[in-house]
Amino acid sequence: MLSLTQTWYSKSITPLAILLMPFSWLFGLCAALRRFFYRIGIFKTYHFNVPVIVVGNLTVGGTGKTPFVIELVKILKANGFHPGIVSRGVGGKKHVIPHQVQVNDTPDRVGDEALLLKRNTGCSVVISVDRVAAVRELLKHANCNIVISDDGLQHYRLGRKLEIVMMDGERQVGNKQLLPAGPLREPVSRLNTVDFVVTHVGNDKDNNVRYTMSLQPVEFVSVMDTQHRIPLTTFARDTIHAVAGIGHPQRFFMTLKDAGFDIIPHVFPDHHAYQANELSFTEAKCIVMTEKDAVKCVSFADERYWYLSVTAKLNHQLQHDLLLKLKSLEDDHEYEKDFAMYTCRNSYRIQCDPIRKQK
Repeated sequence: MLSLTQTWYSKSITPLAILLMPFSWLFGLCAALRRFFYRIGIFKTYHFNVPVIVVGNLTVGGTGKTPFVIELVKILKANGFHPGIVSRGVGGKKHVIPHQVQVNDTPDRVGDEALLLKRNTGCSVVISVDRVAAVRELLKHANCNIVISDDGLQHYRLGRKLEIVMMDGERQVGNKQLLPAGPLREPVSRLNTVDFVVTHVGNDKDNNVRYTMSLQPVEFVSVMDTQHRIPLTTFARDTIHAVAGIGHPQRFFMTLKDAGFDIIPHVFPDHHAYQANELSFTEAKCIVMTEKDAVKCVSFADERYWYLSVTAKLNHQLQHDLLLKLKSLEDDHEYEKDFAMYTCRNSYRIQCDPIRKQK
């Protein structure tokens, strides 16, 4: 029998998907009504005096969003911006009151993704289930002139200037059905309203896609001692146990295979909180995982534990158009500030000048 994930990404509509269709229709109706209420103002959307960029998913599951955000931060910094990040903190405790992530926080408290973002960007990162409260907290304590929301495409309470949707190049939108019959959080038509659709492709890049991101393996890093690093070409070629608790584990396994490694794959749920006994492969000489998995294994890791360090590479067209869009956001923001100052200044003059007031 097909699992739910296999059903979602099957090329045809399966009996299980048909059985779940009525629930998908109800989900779609609720999602449409919610967005409509935000559009007409029944539900309030909050805007801030700095641009907000939302990087999110249309589908459930891994699309490479976290490494993309890390690369986006690098691009922003290289072009004079001072970014900050807000996130829900998936995988950690539920933070109703915003929490500023520290490099020594634990994954069970803040979530694996938020911890990776903090350690790999050096930016201020604030997590909360209320993204609006998170942005307020961020701007209160950090000198940011642009905010990135890690996920939150459907969090319409948070106003945004730019929307970027990450798409898995292999799985795409699956069977094109809404949850729970398919992997979609919103209809496919939602893609027509966003600024960028970035497709996460493999090494065999799809040239028909306008905006792409690929993950390039860099080196193996010891989980026990992150100063100990070994290039891919000189890493031991013994059969390795490959561990992945991410949204799309098969992509990680394929990366290792493409690099020439023989692997024994072990799949865990996304954001899984690992216990030492779950990885007690007594015959294993080497256990390799993603960096997202590694942050949850530090407490019991030994010399066999390694993670594969990767870097996101954006194609030239995406970088070019993204910088143009960011420049336009910056210009719009300066115009809005100047207009607000002009309006305030002239309003003050009208109130204080009796001749102007009479006119």
